Amino acid sequence: MASAVFKTMRILEEARLHFFIERTRPDSIRLSVTMVGERVEIDVFEDNHLEISRFFGDEKVEGGMELLVNMLKAS
Repeated sequence: MASAVFKTMRILEEARLHFFIERTRPDSIRLSVTMVGERVEIDVFEDNHLEISRFFGDEKVEGGMELLVNMLKAS
């Protein structure tokens, strides 16, 4: 059986999409892809199944340092 991680990376590379590889959980590897207006997180698990989350936005600037400080205080 082919590795889902490498198959997914090849698909992204063929589409000429840049991605980051992250390890955010002990049972998966995340491929994070950023496109205009959309961010995609592809979690590839040990058993080769995928979970994909998509986040949409218009990429407008919402603030600066004050916004960052307020966001961190709220969390």
